[in-house]
Amino acid sequence: MWRNEVWEADHVQAPLRVDADGTLVHPFVTWFIDCATKAITGLAVTPGTPTRASVLAALRSAIVPTAPYGPFGGLPAHVRFDRGRDFLSRTVTAALTTLDSDITVLPPYSPHLKGSIENLNHCATTMLFAALPGYTPTPRKPPKQPPRKRPDPPPAGPPMTFQAFTTELLSWATWWNTEHHPESLHGATPLQAWQTDPTPLREIPAADLWSFTLEDDARTRTLTSHGLRFRNRSYLADWMTGQAGRKVTVRFMPHHTHEIEVCDPHGHHLGTAHLADQATDEQLTALRHARNTRARRLRADAKAAERLRHERFAPATTPTPALRLNTITATEATRELSRYEEADLTALALPDLIPPAPPSADWATPDSLKARARPPTPNLASAPEHHDQETTP
Repeated sequence: MWRNEVWEADHVQAPLRVDADGTLVHPFVTWFIDCATKAITGLAVTPGTPTRASVLAALRSAIVPTAPYGPFGGLPAHVRFDRGRDFLSRTVTAALTTLDSDITVLPPYSPHLKGSIENLNHCATTMLFAALPGYTPTPRKPPKQPPRKRPDPPPAGPPMTFQAFTTELLSWATWWNTEHHPESLHGATPLQAWQTDPTPLREIPAADLWSFTLEDDARTRTLTSHGLRFRNRSYLADWMTGQAGRKVTVRFMPHHTHEIEVCDPHGHHLGTAHLADQATDEQLTALRHARNTRARRLRADAKAAERLRHERFAPATTPTPALRLNTITATEATRELSRYEEADLTALALPDLIPPAPPSADWATPDSLKARARPPTPNLASAPEHHDQETTP
C-alpha cells in the first residue's frame, strides 16, 4: 500500500453537547483517513446531523494540501465507506467519479472492512472527547433492559461553544498527524510516513476543485434585471449589472441556500450570487420559536390521541365474548365528536352549498349531473316586459 491508494470515510458523533448559536446540539465529525500512512487528510464538523454537504466539505479539505492538515492531500485512487445515505447520494458519487476515484460501498454491519477509520473514531472518543467538558459516555446496556426513567443529569459546567470544539478537534488532528506514533507505522508518525513515501501525488488546483464538489441541477437559466431565480427565490450580485438575457447555470452546496455559484453553459465560473430580501436575525429567531412551539403542541396532541385510542379488554375465565372497558358517558362522547367535526376541513368546506353552473346545451351530460346543476340565471335585459293590466269588475 502507498499513500493515496485507499481512503476511508465515516461520521462520528461526539458524546457531548456544544452551544451552536444558543442551541445545545451533538456535533458530528466527518473525516477522511489515508490507510497507508494513517493520516487525517481532511475533516468537517457539523453541529447536528451531517448531510451530503458535510461529506463534500470534508472531501474538499482532504484533497487540497493546505493548512491545518499539512502536506496531506491529492486525489485518492480508491475510497470506501459504509452505506450511509449521505455518502451514497448522487452528488457525492458524481464528485468522486469526476475526480477519477473508485468507490467501494461496504456491505451492512461490516465495520471491520474499514478498520482504519473505525480505529480513528475510537481513538478520538477515548483521547479527545472524553477530556472535553460535558462528556457523557454511553453505557452499554444488556439486552431487554427497561429504559431509565430519569434522564441523565446535566453537565456541571457550561457547555463548550461550537467554535471552541472545532478548535480543539483541529488541534488534536494536527497532533495525530505530526506527533502520534501508530503501531502499524513502526515508530513513525503519519507525517514521516507520508514524506518518505515516493509515490507521486495527483493534485488538482483549488480554483477548479470547487466546481467538482458542488451540486448541479442541470438546468439553464436566464439573467434578468431582477437577478437570477433559483428555487422560487431571487439571487443578486454586483457583477450581474448589464448581464440581462445571458444564459447561465447554477452550482450550489446542498442546504446552503444563502448563496449560489453562477457559471456559463460551458462551466466557467462567473461569480457568486447572494439571496435577496433575506430575513433578519430577529425574524429567524421568532420563526424558530414558533416552529418549536407548534412542534411541541403537535407532539402533545399526538400523545393524547394515542392515549385515547388505546383500548382495554376485560380478562375472561370462561368462553365469553370480548368486553371493552372504555365506557364513557353520552355527554363525553358528544363533546369529543363535536371537536373532531370542527377539525374536519372537508365538513367545513360545504361543497354542495353552491351547485355548479349548468353545462352547455351541446355537451353530452348525464342526467344525474344535470339535476345537481343550478338553474340558469335569467337575463333581465332580454326578458319580455310584463305590464300590469287593470281589470274591470
